[in-house]
Amino acid sequence: MRLIRPTFWIAALICCAAPAFVGCGKSQAASTTSQAIEASASSQPPTTPAITSRVAAAPAKPVDPLIVLHTTAGDITLRLFAEKAPRTVDNFLRNYAERGFYEQTIFHHVEPGVMLIGGGYTADFQPKPTRAAIYNESSNGLSNHRGTIAMVHDLDSPHSATSQFFINLADNPDLDFKRGETDDVPGYAVFGEVVTGMDVVDRIAQQPTASQGDFSSVPSPVVLARSIDRAQ
Repeated sequence: MRLIRPTFWIAALICCAAPAFVGCGKSQAASTTSQAIEASASSQPPTTPAITSRVAAAPAKPVDPLIVLHTTAGDITLRLFAEKAPRTVDNFLRNYAERGFYEQTIFHHVEPGVMLIGGGYTADFQPKPTRAAIYNESSNGLSNHRGTIAMVHDLDSPHSATSQFFINLADNPDLDFKRGETDDVPGYAVFGEVVTGMDVVDRIAQQPTASQGDFSSVPSPVVLARSIDRAQ
């Protein structure tokens, strides 16, 4: 998967009531009726208390997990939005993080003031084999604002995301899902946000960059992801 070119993104991305006996004074008829009701009630067998049915509790909302991305530049703690982006979070955790996929991968591209991209290449710039692409959840109402993490996908194929992700260095609304009058325009699916460690992200993004093979803007020296741990 090639790195994103922002100039192309912006061009292309575009749920009394019941009947009652009513009397006016104590008439003989009312007294007789009352006696009849009492006699009828006393002749009935004892009633068995009604069994209260148990109403099923509403399903618990997914817990948004906290993870710690350990890098050679410092730790970045992320909260993942499991309720808003369930497929994307499941893919990130189960298909990659929990399998150790991100260990020794690099942040391979920086767009200054825009984003920092990682999650797909080794330190010698070789692509890691990935699993099946996932459905794009960019219509989940989450925006690409500063500090959020989102999935990378091919420019012309919105449902092609696998392992690569980017962290927004600024508010990037042009990367969001757009509701159209006739056709919707998919965006880049946000699935989490930085809780602590944004200073680490900024520090990586502000390093000098170098051109390496097909990569035009690699942080130098190279920054590696060491591991990802669950904090919650």
